[in-house]
Amino acid sequence: MGTHTHTIDEMLKAMAQQGWRITEQRRSLATLFAESGSYLSPKDVYEYMKIKYPGVSFDTVYRNLRLLSEMGVLEQFHLADGLKFKASCLSHHHHHMICVSCEKTVTFEFCPMKLVQDLPESFEIQSHRFEIFGYCADCKSTASTAPIEH
Repeated sequence: MGTHTHTIDEMLKAMAQQGWRITEQRRSLATLFAESGSYLSPKDVYEYMKIKYPGVSFDTVYRNLRLLSEMGVLEQFHLADGLKFKASCLSHHHHHMICVSCEKTVTFEFCPMKLVQDLPESFEIQSHRFEIFGYCADCKSTASTAPIEH
């Protein structure tokens, strides 16, 4: 439970640093992502939020997801079934390997930016992301043992 509380606190702190008021809705949003730990679509988030806040609109939820993504609180991913968001790990720099079947995510510490060369000198890098998409061991073994359909 401590990790969830830490993630919620990190998310709320980042919002406050951007000058956002910490409303009950924003606290609920942070709690959802901290406790979920998985990828959530805007529709998933909207369905969750409208239970507690029936007056909330999809546009408001979506706008908050985009703003939280822009400030680095959430990470945005384009997965096979559409755009999804996940709580950012704000404590240290790492990258992801993501299973395209079950969405299992494995983090790795190696940063490929160390190997990037010949970037234009006039370009000032603010941040970067690196993701590898493929099949985890479980999904790969399931796929290889599945009967072939003709």
